[in-house]
Amino acid sequence: MPTTLGYAAHSHDTPLVPYSFERREPLDNDVQIEILYCGVCHSDIHQVHNEWGSSTFPMVPGHEIVGKVTKVGAQVTRFKVGDNVGVGCMVGSCGVCPECQEGVEQYCNAAEFTYNSADKISGGNNYGGYAKQIIVNQNFVLQISDKLDLAASAPLLCAGITTYSPLRHWKIGQGDKVGIVGLGGLGHMGIKFAHALGAHVVLFTTSPGKAEDAKRLGADEVVVSKNADEMAKHAGSFNFILNTVAVPHNLDAFTALLKRDGTLCLVGVPDQPHPSPTVGSLIFKRRAIAGSLIGGIKETQEMLDFCAEHNITSDVEIIPMQAINEAYDRVLKSDVKYRFVIDLATL
Repeated sequence: MPTTLGYAAHSHDTPLVPYSFERREPLDNDVQIEILYCGVCHSDIHQVHNEWGSSTFPMVPGHEIVGKVTKVGAQVTRFKVGDNVGVGCMVGSCGVCPECQEGVEQYCNAAEFTYNSADKISGGNNYGGYAKQIIVNQNFVLQISDKLDLAASAPLLCAGITTYSPLRHWKIGQGDKVGIVGLGGLGHMGIKFAHALGAHVVLFTTSPGKAEDAKRLGADEVVVSKNADEMAKHAGSFNFILNTVAVPHNLDAFTALLKRDGTLCLVGVPDQPHPSPTVGSLIFKRRAIAGSLIGGIKETQEMLDFCAEHNITSDVEIIPMQAINEAYDRVLKSDVKYRFVIDLATL
């Protein structure tokens, strides 16, 4: 089997270290990819630290993968050697359930994730993109336009689709008033997409110093969520609020800002539950609290094409593989604007 080099966590409380491991043998429908860049997602940290209680070790994280095709199987028709491609959070699904048939494979009960998930073909574990190469079924590989900077495109495979998918599902467009809660890896992509879709975009942040950057990214207004007077000015005025914050907090402050039939959508995943929302705030205006998880392969390709059309990529800081543990510490301190991307040439 092909051997590759990566970085792995061997337990929830030890640093990531170099790790040599085997990928499965490529099959006829597989694409072999030289990984050039891989984004660092907050969920990588959650899983490495076993904060969601489902981690298997050794773990090679990484699901914001971009690279070049180096080999294709005999039945591969969608890709050729040399193509710029991406791999996101999924590398397989059952293919027959209603979710798969409707193009929302991310909700398949048998979805196979890029790492910390069983490889149904080999019987071993899937290892992610903190590595030199990866082998993926062509149905879960995405084409990346030559118009896009590859390093800055890597976070689109998770942070991008995680924010794009709910904006599309709730049909956000011209004339809508949209709130984005939190300015981080997810939040900055939410601002860019909502702005490109024609919405009036308001960032909610606890940090007044982020106002200038938010407006550079496309926000029309910035509200400091700790300021009750600023929040009150927007009561009952939003069509949609995308909440990207991954720590528990009071949701009532944001549901009160929704119009009748407005939706607060959660995409940040805290390691502890949010406080229970006040039911009255919801039922008297038919407001909703919802959640959303990445997107299907078709929608992810749509998102990448949208990015190429509108010149949208993530704001990134490129790091060598050897700096990954420091990068994790900095993510936890919100000390990155706005996504770390690993240059795998340094491995």
